[in-house]
Amino acid sequence: MMNGTTRTPAQWDESQIWLTDNVSVLVGADGGKYPSGNTLLIQGSAETAIIDPSVTVVAKGGAPVPVDIVVNSHAHEDHLAGNGTFPDARVHIHDADLLGAHSLDGLLKVYGLDQDTASTFGSQILEEFNYTPRPDATGFSDGHRFDLGGMGMDAVHLPGHTRGHSGFRIDGGVFFLSDIDLTGFGPYYGDLWSDLEEFDASLAQVREEEADWYVTFHHKGIIEGRAAFLELLDGFHAVIDRRHRAMLDFLAEPKSVADMVATRFIYRPHVEHVFADSVETRSAEMHIARMLARGEAIEVESGRYLAV
Repeated sequence: MMNGTTRTPAQWDESQIWLTDNVSVLVGADGGKYPSGNTLLIQGSAETAIIDPSVTVVAKGGAPVPVDIVVNSHAHEDHLAGNGTFPDARVHIHDADLLGAHSLDGLLKVYGLDQDTASTFGSQILEEFNYTPRPDATGFSDGHRFDLGGMGMDAVHLPGHTRGHSGFRIDGGVFFLSDIDLTGFGPYYGDLWSDLEEFDASLAQVREEEADWYVTFHHKGIIEGRAAFLELLDGFHAVIDRRHRAMLDFLAEPKSVADMVATRFIYRPHVEHVFADSVETRSAEMHIARMLARGEAIEVESGRYLAV
């Protein structure tokens, strides 16, 4: 640990976990469970960067040390929560998700919700996630190097969750997976800017990343060693095929997307969320497109599909 007694004020104490001399995790409430998350702090000799400042970072009044650079892995409400907490820091996000950091209207475009749902969720983003527009935010692309002075990180574009979703390869053997969170829930690709095929490819790509520590924004948090990471990744990736098979079984008789939404293949029936139906709809549409492309199903009449 680097000067632990001076770098970790009382408001963080054991919630700041050091992985290397320069990289620590600011663990969110309930282990990073949504709506919070696990934030990374990377300290170089010239500058300090924070990745995805969570609602817990906001609640605690900021980071344990001054922050020069805020990096957002992608444009979702829980990853942008602390952008306004560091008004003097530079903000960076992948070019494809840049509008989500610039304005609330831009962020809502990422979700692609209907007008009423967007209005309700927009209010929630402002009230519960402390959303602060950062029109000064600038974009980066795949492979961009953030040099902090003897320490740094490289952006790794991993689209599918959003168009600009990115992980970060951090000096010292740390890889930040962002919302490739390795949970039993599985991959989330239910927004307008999500893509099932891209998510599938990103999971294959990230499998090649070698690190001593892997960090997810939600739930799993800190994962030590490549073997443990690969085991969790395989289980996470397998959820896509499990959903796909379940949907194919459901289409043993002609069904519509609305029928699939009512049955729920992503969320459990008891889960209440303002955009649950939207997520179920987009996810079902993507899986149907995959079925049609693979010759696994046909459209027997307008809007009704049958497994073959």
